[in-house]
Amino acid sequence: MVSMVKIGFIGLGIMGKPMAGHLIKAGYQLFLHSRSGVPADLVAAGGCALSSPKQVAQHADVVITMLPDTPDVEQVLWGDEGVCHGLNSSRKIIIDMSSISPLATRKFAARINTLGHDYADAPVSGGDIGARNATLTIMVGASSEVFGQVSPVLAVMGQTVTHIGEVGAGQICKVANQIVVSAAIEAVGEALLFASKAGADPEKVRQALLGGFAASRVLEVHGARMIERRFEPGFRIELHQKDLNIALACAAELGVCLPNTATVRELFSACLAQGGATWDNSAIVKVLENLANHEIRQLPQ
Repeated sequence: MVSMVKIGFIGLGIMGKPMAGHLIKAGYQLFLHSRSGVPADLVAAGGCALSSPKQVAQHADVVITMLPDTPDVEQVLWGDEGVCHGLNSSRKIIIDMSSISPLATRKFAARINTLGHDYADAPVSGGDIGARNATLTIMVGASSEVFGQVSPVLAVMGQTVTHIGEVGAGQICKVANQIVVSAAIEAVGEALLFASKAGADPEKVRQALLGGFAASRVLEVHGARMIERRFEPGFRIELHQKDLNIALACAAELGVCLPNTATVRELFSACLAQGGATWDNSAIVKVLENLANHEIRQLPQ
């Protein structure tokens, strides 16, 4: 893919906005659309705001979507003013960087292919920090030819870009990622809660654990959020629960039992019941604290 490729970007939330910003800084011409409106600073940086996904597809060679859920992607692609209505005879590539159902992804790709265009799924891991720093891990499902074309674009937004396999494989990898991350966040919450209620300083415990085999990015970032009570997203609980719903639905079709994933999903559901849909996923610790009747707190120095 040549450097002069025109890129459309649909979905400019916590993740999408900085990702689009990196592409503009890299010299790409960007055509932007978001249901909540295109941020003024992206336009000031050189992006072009358009009123519909259809218009984005008409102007762009590559269309990237970064949306909350499967129905959102379906609407953007196939709605009345959707991307499909802006596709012309010039072959284009649709890259969905959302985290959605692998089964739906394959169906969307087949429909796009029927129209004479290409499709890749490229979900990400790394959260808002990774999006802002262009250090995302990007998991790509696409043909080898399409991957070769889109990888320079993806490399602008991520530090690690891996071709997992054919279309849908990226979403499968992302589901696996969310299984691991959700279990790790819940385990960190249990560990710090245990330490705090037992009378140890949770921050000193976290620092000690970071020097041993329990060290992880989750312990580093989410553990600090739990101790410092910083639960602004990040990655919203409602979206992580959505990902676990996808994991468990796919597992049911495959006949795979995911007991820990099911437990964490229910803890997220308890957060939602307490009004925590937009809390950071590290706030799962609040439910654990309620069960223990104890809030994590640092000891006086």
